[in-house]
Amino acid sequence: MGKPFYPRDRFRDRGPDNRIRINDAITVPSVRLIDEKGQQLGVKTILEAQEYAASANLDLVEVAAQGDPPVCRVMNFSKYRYELELKAKQARKHQSQIIIKEIKFRPKIDGHDYETKKGHVVRFLEHKDKVKVTIMFRGRELVHPERGEALLMRLAEDVKELAIIESKPNLDGRNMIMMLAPLK
Repeated sequence: MGKPFYPRDRFRDRGPDNRIRINDAITVPSVRLIDEKGQQLGVKTILEAQEYAASANLDLVEVAAQGDPPVCRVMNFSKYRYELELKAKQARKHQSQIIIKEIKFRPKIDGHDYETKKGHVVRFLEHKDKVKVTIMFRGRELVHPERGEALLMRLAEDVKELAIIESKPNLDGRNMIMMLAPLK
């Protein structure tokens, strides 16, 4: 025979916040009821509140569970959830995500290779991405870290119209790292 179908069922998906209780899921004996227009109807038993919501063909939604008694509102829960999702989408839309790109150099880089990698750095900065520039030292190259620092400062000077140095060159093990941030 199966379970009977209830159009406003307490077991349906409740969206991103599953802690919101609606209709039959509200188990407290009495609630403070707010109607669909926002008017307070006072403290009612849960059965009276559920009957009121059912007569209006709307959902009884628990909006403040910590209250004494809990506050419940009569509303169309699907529409409410949709509006919450729209607000969250708009908030995400106006956020800017910071992406960090990394480019690796060697201290004894050839001039043409340097220009190619500098072109990549310029492209990243034009797309408003931060760039982590790493110089990898091998073997005895680590004896002269000033060569790596000079190379990083030369790169920073070459892209100064697009970026500022966010963190100065510093030695981290066998790598020297510098962060470049795009200008606003």
